[in-house]
Amino acid sequence: MSQPTNPSTQTPASDTEPAPWWRRGVVYQVYVRSFADGNGDGTGDIAGLRSRIPYLAALGIDAIWINPWYRSPLADGGYDVADYRAIESRYGTIEEAEALLAEAKQAGIRVIVDLVPNHTSEEHAWFVEALAAEPGSAARARYHIRPGKGPGGAEPPTDWTSVFGGPAWSRLPDGEWYLHLFDSSQPDLNWDNPEVQAEFLDIFTFWLDRGADGFRIDVAHGMVKDMAFPDLGASTDALLGGATIDDHPFWDRDGLHEIVRGWRSLLDRYDDRMMVAEAWVASAERLARYLRPDEYHQSFNFDFLGTDWDAAEFRRIVTEAVAEAANVGSTPTWVLSNHDVVRHPTRYGLPNGTDWRTWLLDGPHDILEADLGARRGRAANLMMLALPGSSYLYMGDELGLPEVWDLPLDVLDDPVWERSGHKAKGRDGCRVPLPWQREGSSLGFGDGDAWLPQPAEWSGLSVEAQTGDPDSTLELHRRALSVRRTELVDNETIEWVDAPATVLAFERPTGSDGTNGSIQCWVNMGDEPIELPAFTELLVASDPDQDDDTLAPNAAVWLR
Repeated sequence: MSQPTNPSTQTPASDTEPAPWWRRGVVYQVYVRSFADGNGDGTGDIAGLRSRIPYLAALGIDAIWINPWYRSPLADGGYDVADYRAIESRYGTIEEAEALLAEAKQAGIRVIVDLVPNHTSEEHAWFVEALAAEPGSAARARYHIRPGKGPGGAEPPTDWTSVFGGPAWSRLPDGEWYLHLFDSSQPDLNWDNPEVQAEFLDIFTFWLDRGADGFRIDVAHGMVKDMAFPDLGASTDALLGGATIDDHPFWDRDGLHEIVRGWRSLLDRYDDRMMVAEAWVASAERLARYLRPDEYHQSFNFDFLGTDWDAAEFRRIVTEAVAEAANVGSTPTWVLSNHDVVRHPTRYGLPNGTDWRTWLLDGPHDILEADLGARRGRAANLMMLALPGSSYLYMGDELGLPEVWDLPLDVLDDPVWERSGHKAKGRDGCRVPLPWQREGSSLGFGDGDAWLPQPAEWSGLSVEAQTGDPDSTLELHRRALSVRRTELVDNETIEWVDAPATVLAFERPTGSDGTNGSIQCWVNMGDEPIELPAFTELLVASDPDQDDDTLAPNAAVWLR
C-alpha cells in the first residue's frame, strides 16, 4: 500500500469538536422545477419539495442544494434572476421557502441555496433601469455596457462568444452593447462596481438571516473581467474555455478571490454556514485556490465528473484532488451528475472518448449500451460515496435514472437549443421530472402532465417500484449512505491498495483514529472478473449477484 494522505482542516477539529458537517456530508441536489409538483400545474414547486422531506430524510442525506427558486422569467431555468429576495410565483412564496428551511432543519437536513452573481435577468430592476438610462450613467455602470467597434459602433466591443452559442454581446436600441456570457436575457454584472459588491453582501445576509445553511455559487470562476476588453482571437464558448489561455479575459481571473474573501468574512459571522463554488478551471492546483481557508469551503471537482470509465484516470484525479485540497486545509467535493450534464449512467454507456454533448443530437445513438451504463452508474456512485470528502448526488441518481436523450425537439426548453442554431440539444434530458409512482400521467410527479415528458420505462425506476426491493438502485443507496454515516465520516484518510491496472481499490480507516479497522472499496473497470482479497464482511455491493470470491466487470464493493 502507498502512504496515506492526511488532509488538514480549514476548521480544525478536536476530540470534543467534530469536523464541520460540510467536509464529509452528502448533499442532494434538487432541481425544484422537476422534483415534485405540489399544486398539479405540471411544474415542480416548494409545496412538492416540502411533501418529500420524509423521503429525503429516510434516504440518509445531510443537506439539499436547491437550484435557483427566485423570481425569474425562466429563460434559463431560473439562472436568469429578476429578484434575489423573492420566490418565483410558479414555485411558491417567500413564506413557503421559510417554512421549508425550518421543516428541513427539523428533519436533520440542511439547505443550500443557489446564488447567481455573474449575471441577472434582463427583467431585473437594475437592467430595466440601465435600459432607460443614458450612456455613461451610474445605472449602466452596474453592467458591462460599452460602445461598439467599427463605423457607427456597429460591431461588438470584442470577439468573445457566449457559452450558449453566438456572440457574447447584444446591441441596445441606442447603439451601445451589453455583455452576456450566457443567454442574451442574462446581462453580466460589473464586479468592479462597489454597488454590485454591496448588493450581494446584502443578498447573502437576507438568506442567512432566514436560515440558509450555505450557498452554491454559480459560475464562480467568471465574475471578474479584464476591463481592457481584449479580443481573444479564438472561440472559447464553454465554461472551461480558458483552460489553455493564460490571463483569460473572463474565466478564472485572480481578482475574483478578493470578492470571495469578503463573502467568507460575512459567512464566518454566522454559525456553521458554508459556500461551494461551481468553478470550471484548468487543473487541481487552480481549483485549490478557491479552497484557501478564507475563501470557499468547497468547490466541485469537475475533472472527476468528466473522466471516462478508466481506473488509471480516476486514480490520478482522486490523488491530485485529495493532495491539492489538503495543501489548503480542505477536502475534495465529488460529483458525477448535475442539471448541466448528461446523466452519468448514460455517459458510461457510451464508448470512452465520446463527446456526449454533441452525441445527444448527432449520435450515432446505436452505440449506447444502456444496461452497461446502468451497471457502471451504480458502481461509480459506490466509488464516490466511499471517497474522503463531500459527495453531491443529483436528484434521480439514487434511482439510477438515465438521460432522456431522445426528447422530441418540440418540447426542448433549454436556451442552448435556439442559441446554437439547433446544433446542440442542450440540457433538458437530465432535467426530466422524477418518477415517484408506477402509474399516472406524470408517474406521481404531480396530478397532471409534467412540464417535460417522462419515458414510459421510468415506471419501473420510480420510487414506488424500487422501495423495498433489495436489488434496486434506491435500496443500494440507502444502504451505502447508512454505512457511510456510521463507518466513514470520522476520518479523511485514503490509502491506495495494490490491484490490477483496470481496478480502482482503496482503503479507508473507520473511526477517527483508524483503530476500529478499515473498509476497502474495489471497483472493477475492466472486462474480466477479478479475485477479491480476504475480508470479514461484505458491506455493500453494486451487483445484486455479488459472490464472496470475485468482482464482476463494472461492479463495486465495500469490504470490511
